[in-house]
Amino acid sequence: MIISRTPVRVSFCGGGTDLDWFANSEQTGGRVTSVALNRHIYVTVNARFDDKVRVSYSKMELVDNFEDLEHELIRESMRITGVTSGVEITTIADIPSRGTGLGSSSTVTVGVLNALHNFVGRKVSANQLAEEACRIEIDILGQPIGRQDQYAAAYGGVNSISFGSDGVVVEPLDLRNEVLERLESEFTLIFTGMSRRASSVLSESPDDEKDRLARLRTIRAQADLAQSQLESGDLAGLGALLEGAWQAKRGISASVSNEELDSLHDRILALGASGAKLLGAGGGGFFLAHGDAGLRAQLTAELGDRHRIIPLDIDFDGSTIIHTGSE
Repeated sequence: MIISRTPVRVSFCGGGTDLDWFANSEQTGGRVTSVALNRHIYVTVNARFDDKVRVSYSKMELVDNFEDLEHELIRESMRITGVTSGVEITTIADIPSRGTGLGSSSTVTVGVLNALHNFVGRKVSANQLAEEACRIEIDILGQPIGRQDQYAAAYGGVNSISFGSDGVVVEPLDLRNEVLERLESEFTLIFTGMSRRASSVLSESPDDEKDRLARLRTIRAQADLAQSQLESGDLAGLGALLEGAWQAKRGISASVSNEELDSLHDRILALGASGAKLLGAGGGGFFLAHGDAGLRAQLTAELGDRHRIIPLDIDFDGSTIIHTGSE
């Protein structure tokens, strides 16, 4: 049995600029500053006695031919790795696996690829896992998403990730231990209780294309500033930047936010946050908020009855194999 463990991600700034149409057409390319979250999706791969394929996630599939699998991410991962029969594949998530704004679908793809490669004895790099996951989701399945999630999940850590016509470059940020400790103490995630697939938001046509492009350019510049603030330890500035990023993002599409999400955002600020933004494409998932060390307790006391509150604990391992063998 092989078990892979792969983190989801939290994007501070730059989301949306990792879309190919933007990154490949802008002279500056796209950039995202993000962190891998210590919340994971686990994938197990085990040999079967027969040649059937059994896949277990929120539902169970048992097929004679992998081509008949409804789970398209697993089906295409099997095709790429050449593991197409005689296996059982199971996914288990620490958090909801869709619609959270944490890139969980790409985390599944990276984790399945890693487990299947290792099942047949191949050790592959984080870069290969990310490239193959992008190929599946964007090139093969035609999903209208960007490339940040796959690389964040594969590499782990805190990164500035650049996107352009020349490819993707991951720059790990070498932060002081004191800054890392403050990151985990001062930033908090609040689950809205709502979810929506990123592809459904990203595929919608904007009302004003020129305004959308201008907002994305602003968001791109914010990703550069976020990197600088992290490296200098200016987390208060980064918290304020989240607010600017949210205001730029929420004007891109009517589906990014709604009255209920706006109300929750305002309440988070009223409870003492210096800034908050909805993660991912929008429409639901998690808010990321910054405040002093007491903010999380205040959020838990006031919102914890309706909203799940979790800390920004960092994963530095990326997608990794945590078990090999028959036991």
